[in-house]
Amino acid sequence: MKPHEGYVSTGQGRLYFRELGHGPPIIVLHGGPDFDHFYLLPEMDKLAESFRLIYYDQRGRGRSAEGTRPEDVTIQSEMDDLTMIQDHFGLELSALLGHSFGGLLAMEYATRHPERVSHLILMNTAPGSHSDLLVFREHLHDLRTSEEKELLQALASGPAFRQGDLSVESDLYRIHFRPAVHPTDLENLVARLRKNFTEETVVLAREIEHRLNNETWDQEHYDLLPLLGRLKAPTLLIHGDRDFIPFGVATRIVRAIPSSTLSLLSDCGHFAYLERPDEVHRLIVELFTRSQPNASS
Repeated sequence: MKPHEGYVSTGQGRLYFRELGHGPPIIVLHGGPDFDHFYLLPEMDKLAESFRLIYYDQRGRGRSAEGTRPEDVTIQSEMDDLTMIQDHFGLELSALLGHSFGGLLAMEYATRHPERVSHLILMNTAPGSHSDLLVFREHLHDLRTSEEKELLQALASGPAFRQGDLSVESDLYRIHFRPAVHPTDLENLVARLRKNFTEETVVLAREIEHRLNNETWDQEHYDLLPLLGRLKAPTLLIHGDRDFIPFGVATRIVRAIPSSTLSLLSDCGHFAYLERPDEVHRLIVELFTRSQPNASS
């Protein structure tokens, strides 16, 4: 299958998109939030066997960086861009699949625009509250060796990091994601994370990440869980038993969403689509099958 690629204008800039497959539409929200969708490929494309996948690079990241300033990106602009993508493809209703920080964006959108979300798929989702972010950070701190902590601090305090040096970025992410992915997949993953970035766009994406964090997790009152109780869209949470985001974070989200199920994948880290592509495909197909009106009870 050959993907259809293009851009959607935002006025100031443009959003890069990539469309592949046929069937029920799923809009894919990448994580980071300072990455682009490229790290999800090619494994996520397996879903195109059953679904119409629509990826896009979020504003100011990857191939959507042109014409964007850090101050142009807010949680509201992220919501507006997602609506713009739906409208561009003529979708009154679509499923959302969010990986990592993309899961937070998917939850934000579903609570604000539930009438436009047919299904919600949260894969290795980021925390949905300030308190759970603190749980994650403490857990991540405990996973790292003292040598890793010292090296991370040295890398992040150097001038090359501040300038967006791509080799320093790779060194940093080798340490950051070491406990989150199988060792055989680590180099493959790291090579994808900044494939479509320059030093300048790394700095831009990093500033955007800071702004988005400041609007969400960094606010002590930030908590999506009470709002999730209003959702009616069938929801699937996919989590790995080796994910560096604690299992309790995922369970609190699934308990908050009425029509939700949680699938824990064995011997799997934070990148389920990479380590367990066949199981991810099966679980998402089953989600849509269960939600059909004529599905057996």
